[in-house]
Amino acid sequence: QVQLVESGGGLVQAGGSLRLSCAASGRTFSTYLMGWFRQAPGEEREFVAAITWSGGTTFYADSLKGRISISRDNAKNTVYLQMNSLNPEDTAVYYCAVSPFWSSGTYAYRTKYNSWGQGTQVTVSS
Repeated sequence: QVQLVESGGGLVQAGGSLRLSCAASGRTFSTYLMGWFRQAPGEEREFVAAITWSGGTTFYADSLKGRISISRDNAKNTVYLQMNSLNPEDTAVYYCAVSPFWSSGTYAYRTKYNSWGQGTQVTVSS
């Protein structure tokens, strides 16, 4: 089982940037996929980005490409989500998750992720 702890959320003005962190502990394997999702009040949890634990293959939500970047530091067992040009529509709780079994067709499906962090709140003011 993998334990995940997110950090880095907060209040930021529109146009600003944030970098979220996800620290992983427990059993991790190079084949795992690490993902970020977000959930706004009253909305479904949606895919943001994902990266393979090793190898560095990345996936992004089409609507967010160009404003976000996912990366990992294997030495620190940490995955990062850099978000730029934030706007109020980015306000949500951001979750980190692990998918042990995935494919290029399933990386965005939250049901494929079986370990989740507690989430970190991002609030963007206008």
